[in-house]
Amino acid sequence: MTPALAPDLQRSLDACLTCLAACEHCATACLQEDDVQMMANCIRLDRDCADLCATTARLLMRESPLHAEMCRACAAACEACAQECGQHQHDHCQQCAEACRRCAEACRALAA
Repeated sequence: MTPALAPDLQRSLDACLTCLAACEHCATACLQEDDVQMMANCIRLDRDCADLCATTARLLMRESPLHAEMCRACAAACEACAQECGQHQHDHCQQCAEACRRCAEACRALAA
């Protein structure tokens, strides 16, 4: 059995994992849209955000002393992704934008 993380670490970890899944889903769904070229920046930011969320989650799980720095970078990626996804009316983009906003908030709070 793994030891429990502190509540603030667990909150950020959960937010990162949720955001990771939302970004991967959004990028995949964007690739199925009729005008994929119009979605290129959304896909790019989804992928960047997913990668940063995954790395941040790993550092949180191991309680790395670098987790605060990674949380700041993750929050920045989440904010950029939320802004881009929020401009598109697709359900997957709107859901991703919301997950990104929640993750950015959790990561900013932890890094403070």
